[in-house]
Amino acid sequence: MRHVIDQAAAWQRSGTRFAMATVVRTWGSSPHGPGASMLVSEEGRIVGSVSGGCVEAAVCAIAEEVLAGAAPTLERWGVGDEDAFAVGLTCGGTIEVLVREVGADVPLSRLAADIAAGVPVALVTPVDGSGCLAVGGGTTTGSLGDPGTDRAAALAAEGMLRRGASGLVTSGDDTTEESACAPERELLVQSFATRPRLLIFGAVEFARPLADMGAALGYRVTVCDARPAFAVAERFPRAEDVVTERPDRWFRAHDHLVDASSAVCVLTHDARFDVPVLALALRSMAGYVGAMGSRRTHEDRLERLRTAGTTDAELARLRSPIGLDLGGRGPEETAVSILAEIVAVLRGGTTLPLALRTGPVHKV
Repeated sequence: MRHVIDQAAAWQRSGTRFAMATVVRTWGSSPHGPGASMLVSEEGRIVGSVSGGCVEAAVCAIAEEVLAGAAPTLERWGVGDEDAFAVGLTCGGTIEVLVREVGADVPLSRLAADIAAGVPVALVTPVDGSGCLAVGGGTTTGSLGDPGTDRAAALAAEGMLRRGASGLVTSGDDTTEESACAPERELLVQSFATRPRLLIFGAVEFARPLADMGAALGYRVTVCDARPAFAVAERFPRAEDVVTERPDRWFRAHDHLVDASSAVCVLTHDARFDVPVLALALRSMAGYVGAMGSRRTHEDRLERLRTAGTTDAELARLRSPIGLDLGGRGPEETAVSILAEIVAVLRGGTTLPLALRTGPVHKV
């Protein structure tokens, strides 16, 4: 969604007319959740996705009607619909999509700027398609047409934003005298929480594709190595930070940034650097902690960590040897296996082939 907002803000600044289609609700198996969006410009350019390809053609047709003057449209597709297979929705779920033209009243520049700066922000859009708010940091930009409704919507959006959740809320007014008669409205909240962190300790060759692919998945990537010859920014163009520092010192100074969405990958393969930072990471809030090395290295590392005071419960969190068994070779395929394990751990995946499972492909 971040690249979708960036493009939307750019089109808005240039005066390009466009429609935005946004997933409002989902039932059953669906590739995208509420908040996923797709843009269709007046020239027919498409950015983003609402269904992974299932209904995009139908959405484009509605977007063209909206840009031709039709009112905002709320459309539902599911496998039980008569035209479900005609538009290609065969995944087993149902999605509801709001398609509306985005005008100058939508605060996209503020939204894009906050996202780029790492400031949590939410975009609030009534399902009837009128008005829009950007909410975050105790401030609002835009309006839903009534000050009381704006305040009530901002409170609802801030609650969703704190959870990093997107979806529908129902909001009327804040019971102030000026808006006592404001009707309840169904609002779509699209949350853009702070990006999760991928912390890579050890600027080795395997770290290069891991940093690139991690950034592509939306992580804010930090690469840290005590050796200046390795910690070179040019080697990691997609990392937000490339730091020359002992990993344990950096971690101790920045542990307040680590939360359950953070992934820690220790790749140095040198006990002098690996053990101290792993001891800290395993006591932290990090949702994933992995370390590169052979099984023999792993056993030696466990003994060193126990000597350093790491408990058995903490050691049980360590993913080592790091990554899933994909049978791959080389830095790029190793990066795929590491990121696959990170996604599985943080998202609660089984790591089993989908062909061996039953039930919905996507989590309900």
